[in-house]
Amino acid sequence: MSGKHVAVLMGGLSSERPVSLSSGNACAEALEGEGYRVTKIDVGRDIGQVLADLRPDVAFNALHGPFGEDGTIQGVLEYLQIPYTHSGVLASALAMDKGQAKIVAANAGIPVAEARVMSRFDIGSEHPIKPPYVVKPVREGSSFGVVIVKEDQSHPPQVLTSSEWRYGDRVMVEHYVAGRELTCGVMGDRALGVTEIVPQGHSFYDYDSKYVAGGSRHVLPAEISPKIYQKIQELAMKAHQAIGCRGVSRSDFRYDDRFSEDGELIWLEINTQPGMTPTSLVPEMAAHAGFGFGEFVRWMVEEASCLR
Repeated sequence: MSGKHVAVLMGGLSSERPVSLSSGNACAEALEGEGYRVTKIDVGRDIGQVLADLRPDVAFNALHGPFGEDGTIQGVLEYLQIPYTHSGVLASALAMDKGQAKIVAANAGIPVAEARVMSRFDIGSEHPIKPPYVVKPVREGSSFGVVIVKEDQSHPPQVLTSSEWRYGDRVMVEHYVAGRELTCGVMGDRALGVTEIVPQGHSFYDYDSKYVAGGSRHVLPAEISPKIYQKIQELAMKAHQAIGCRGVSRSDFRYDDRFSEDGELIWLEINTQPGMTPTSLVPEMAAHAGFGFGEFVRWMVEEASCLR
């Protein structure tokens, strides 16, 4: 039994608050089962004072989205010198900015799709790149604000310039790669298994297919050639190292094998705070590698540090 005092940071201020609460509760329960003393903290703007008063041995970061995943909470924890799980300030900020992360990945030799980052107001009535393409907010997760523009669409999506848009003014316009949705987790210095995500009743892997029970089917190990499987593991590890991640991360890929087995394999993005809900991908990959959920979260706590 460890006896360490672990503060599980959850909830928070982003659009992904419900997912974070689910992740945090699952992790807190598992950590208690592993013998840790656990305090659950629903993170608000007073988090610095709350943590300074509490002085836990470790902060388990179960936050998702802006503030929890972008280097902000990591900076608070560095300042307070509280060891924490997952990536540090720089890697978190870099991975959260899809445009910057893509530049680093491309420079590391990782295949990426053609893309440009621009103001949503500059898109206007002309397509910014030839359709089909995807428009993504540069600093959101969980597929919030993702819009797919098909080949036969005559103009860009109107929602981008509407007053209802709430995902920031900078967007990434990225060439749409058809094919299969594949993802691979990294745990420290090892790549985990490759999962194919098959959305059920959704056109792509959106918020509901990620978090609603039955929204997607996970095929682990993915039914692809051993060569491509290994290539994805290598690229996930390479992205983890190039961005400077620590602990756990997950890289997402598109693989178009409609015309040949080698097909087109494209890295989309890296997630430094993968979901830890019952339907989440990385806990499934860890289980496939022989780590039960309790053992997995214990590894994350024991691996926690500052100056990540």
